[in-house]
Amino acid sequence: MFANNDNKTIQRMAPMLQRVLVVDPQPTGARVIGELMRTVSKPEIWTATTVDKALKLADRVNPQIIFCELASEKVDGIAFTRKLRRSDLACRKAPVILLTGQATAASILAARDAGVHEFLRKPFTVKDLVKRLEAVTLHRRDWVEAVGYVGPDRRRFNSGDYSGPLKRHADTEPTAEAARIAQALKIIRSAAAAIEEERGQALRALVAQTDELLEAGRALGDEKLAAAATAFHHFLFEARSKPDLTAIEVERRAVPLLSYLPAQHDEKRVVRL
Repeated sequence: MFANNDNKTIQRMAPMLQRVLVVDPQPTGARVIGELMRTVSKPEIWTATTVDKALKLADRVNPQIIFCELASEKVDGIAFTRKLRRSDLACRKAPVILLTGQATAASILAARDAGVHEFLRKPFTVKDLVKRLEAVTLHRRDWVEAVGYVGPDRRRFNSGDYSGPLKRHADTEPTAEAARIAQALKIIRSAAAAIEEERGQALRALVAQTDELLEAGRALGDEKLAAAATAFHHFLFEARSKPDLTAIEVERRAVPLLSYLPAQHDEKRVVRL
């Protein structure tokens, strides 16, 4: 059924496609996905007809990949993805592929901003499916853990549709330490300011970005940056049990790290001492 190259690709993907969750209120739609997935690998497949049932099932089976209807009477794929990404589930980073027969520019952007990995328009062929599966398993994107956004790097959204040249200078150096540090510091700044309104996600973002800075400091041999990241990480660990944690306190403790923020990103910075 598949060319030799496709078979090799499928063999590489198979270990990452063993547990599949399909969120679709229509049994026919879920069955189609199941049948197509079985031509690609031999997965266990679970189905859910509502967002609430899908989240409970995801907690129980820890899916490696999730297919979800974009919009129907019982399922809102964008809302589901947003809840998943901001949850404490083990599968919160699992690739999500939204399915729809009527995609609009607005819905595509909303899906991207909710943390969706890929978009698949109906009707689609098994080759279309394999293209998306390859994008989410073999070409994984960096994960962004912020307050306003949680999900894969949005610059690669729907990469299964794109095979042209890279368009940004940043695309040629996606792991450059300077860019990595600047992004982490910007997220720390915004997460610190949001600690009183969105405590759970703000703390998660702060911890994730502090880990990024610690790794960057070690990679660069910058002992001062690594030490500042370690100290802030210890503060965050202790702060998790403080119910009255304030933005002022977090920003104050983040000052040694935020001093690394490049000047072009620092114009709107306000640290309340």
